[in-house]
Amino acid sequence: MRFTPRGYGGHRRDPEQVKRDGWHAQGVLAVSVDDHRLTWPERELVRQLGEKLYGNPPTIGEVRYGK
Repeated sequence: MRFTPRGYGGHRRDPEQVKRDGWHAQGVLAVSVDDHRLTWPERELVRQLGEKLYGNPPTIGEVRYGK
């Protein structure tokens, strides 16, 4: 007996695999500023790129709902 419709069960990819596949298939890079695999200059570059493209991150307690 099946509890899920056909095509909705099975293996779910972990977030790192989704990021890796996005990079390989579409050239999209998803990286956290806090990624421990990056050196300080690399994290700083990521932060600066994020601020340039999307503005400063919200401060603690501030919530933004699309502009």
